[in-house]
Amino acid sequence: MRRAAPAALSIGVMAWAFGPGVSAEPVAVHHPQGTEHGYLSLRSQEGTVLAVGDLVQTVRGSTVTARMVFHFKDGSLDDETTVFSQHRTFQMISDHHIQKGPFFEHPIDMTIVARKGQVTVRSTDKDGKENVTTDHMKLQPDVASGLMLIPIAENLSADSGETDVSMVVATPKPRLVKLVFTPDGEDGFTLAGFKRKAQHYEIKFDLGGLAGVIAPMIGKKPPNMEVWVEGGAVPAFVKEEGPLAAGGPVVSIELAEPVGPE
Repeated sequence: MRRAAPAALSIGVMAWAFGPGVSAEPVAVHHPQGTEHGYLSLRSQEGTVLAVGDLVQTVRGSTVTARMVFHFKDGSLDDETTVFSQHRTFQMISDHHIQKGPFFEHPIDMTIVARKGQVTVRSTDKDGKENVTTDHMKLQPDVASGLMLIPIAENLSADSGETDVSMVVATPKPRLVKLVFTPDGEDGFTLAGFKRKAQHYEIKFDLGGLAGVIAPMIGKKPPNMEVWVEGGAVPAFVKEEGPLAAGGPVVSIELAEPVGPE
């Protein structure tokens, strides 16, 4: 079984976009994803465990189905399922993402069918009335969801320079934004007390044009995300930091170590 690696933070639903993204080429597959089940923890910046979760990933031919579910101590839920292909390049097929509960100021339920360019957003207004909107968008081959960002990072190299992908976000109207992966050197981490090195990638939102000027002025410029990956024949996820939802606090996702049975 391939090593377990959690998916990226769920930025696919963050309400930060102000204009269309710029298309780029899909990321080439050098390290295909495999079947896995990973145990995850989600912590605050102070180290408090806020939620525990699972990543379950299955592979059929060149198609990968990944589902990440976090159950929060306050009863909130973050549940995302992504289907993508890995035939030569990573390409998203579909994505369904739900966030609800006290942790999320703006609950969402968004479904993307990439090949049809169809994005459906379900939301509930202050009176409890459910609203369903469906938009048709021209999605580029490089479009990615939150659960694809770690496989993408694992298939980059330290000397690859900047790598761009596009992403659909709900604002609540769906829009395209561009994400820019930039290598930022190596950082140390420990494994059972032994020192190791991980490649650090910074992930920036590129709003572009007038949006890039206005967003910081109105306090809506999205913070950068950080991800660390250990290289080698089979790259391994180490850690990721960033906000889980629009306006939310910065949190970290790490692999969790089961305890017991005794």
